[in-house]
Amino acid sequence: MRANPAIVIFGATGDLARRMLFPSLYFLDADGLLPADLRIVGAARSPLRDSDFRAEVEKAVRERADAPLDHDVWKRFASRLRYCGGDATKGDTYGCLAGLLDGCEERVFYLSTSPALYGAIVRGLAEAKLSDGESRIIVEKPIGRDRASCDAINNELAQHFTENRIFRIDHYLGKEAVQNLIALRFANTLFEPLWDKVSIDHVQITVAETVGAEGRFAYYDEYGAMRDMVQNHILQLLCLVAMEPPADLDPESVRNEKVKVLRSLKPVTGADIARRTVRGQYKRGVSEGETAPGYTEEEGAKPSDTETFVALCARVDNWRWAGVPFYLRTGKRMPVRSSQIVIQFRDVPHSIFGSNDLIANRLTIRLQPEEGISLTLMNKTPTLAQGGARGGFELKPLSLNLSLDDAFAKTRRRIAYERLLLEALQNNSTLFVRRDESEAAWTWVDGIIGGWNQQGVAPAAYVAGTWGPSGAFALTERNGHTWFE
Repeated sequence: MRANPAIVIFGATGDLARRMLFPSLYFLDADGLLPADLRIVGAARSPLRDSDFRAEVEKAVRERADAPLDHDVWKRFASRLRYCGGDATKGDTYGCLAGLLDGCEERVFYLSTSPALYGAIVRGLAEAKLSDGESRIIVEKPIGRDRASCDAINNELAQHFTENRIFRIDHYLGKEAVQNLIALRFANTLFEPLWDKVSIDHVQITVAETVGAEGRFAYYDEYGAMRDMVQNHILQLLCLVAMEPPADLDPESVRNEKVKVLRSLKPVTGADIARRTVRGQYKRGVSEGETAPGYTEEEGAKPSDTETFVALCARVDNWRWAGVPFYLRTGKRMPVRSSQIVIQFRDVPHSIFGSNDLIANRLTIRLQPEEGISLTLMNKTPTLAQGGARGGFELKPLSLNLSLDDAFAKTRRRIAYERLLLEALQNNSTLFVRRDESEAAWTWVDGIIGGWNQQGVAPAAYVAGTWGPSGAFALTERNGHTWFE
């Protein structure tokens, strides 16, 4: 970075800043990864003195830290903190910011606010001459709720920031296990030669949550599972699984390959809406041992046809993946909290082992709550079976397990935002979403939502604490497959 860099966090008193952003910046400072002269400025409506703001940040960091704060580190970190209170739609707020950023040659603005404020903020920055030069901007999802609103937001950003200075954040891309997908595929000769339709039968991607709306009904009801999870997190995972090898790790090389996958997604229209998609909404049930209200019984709820569960059968129409189904599933009030990718390989073409039931190899990549990789292989049991040459083997599927938590037990498990904030400060956009990625994802998702609306597909009810509506199981069974829980 250039001399006297600064990061400004709009929405500095909000939930995301408190739980993720300021703790992430503190941990980066503790590890010696922040520039010595970096300024950290919080901006929000609340009228706070710098001392009050530092106290709020300290409380947030203490709540997130696993150990007592290091006195010297906190003293250094606190000295970086400044606060600017004011309305993001008013010009005097940006006069305050300009004063706090005087002398800063490189500025990063993090918009941890409602997307409805993005336009006002970038205009205010431009009028205060804070958007020029090396200034960069980080924006949170959701970027719109469809392709049209996404375009409108992107157009506003583009009026004042060039594309290479816009960082669209998806925190899943900051997870170690997600980044490890690239290493797993392209740093090992074992998998990539088998990574295609010839060897792989199907792929499953599941992001399951045990929580419900959790006091965020108004926000969630505007977006639902399709817009909130599929359009960004799940399609990003699909891209990393399905993309071609990039020429190198240059940001544009990686993102070019991801865009190709999104543009290869076969549109889901007509009769495919019923056969390849499932919508669900949880009703009252039992979750994690306690009675859970239905979606429309949550705090602040109202009658709604917003989906809290989605299952899809996606097809990537290219030479590598032609004919391979990608099953995508996400939902709230699921039995367990789990995010995983399952690569199901094909059966052996011919068994020489008589009546033994052979289980096809399966690669499972666990993203949360624990991170790890397992490969299921057939193995001979240590028994003296009878039956001659063909029957003398008793086989059993066993897993080779790599627990990333165990393998790196002495390494602190980082918040995903730590990696993303550091990459943005270093002006590396590899782990951020480019405009054409976002647009291609919305185009595919809009087609499905439009099909639901045209055909009157309402969410099917499922009991809280279960794996969704029965239609989700029919989705895979139609092709002779089953979900892996």
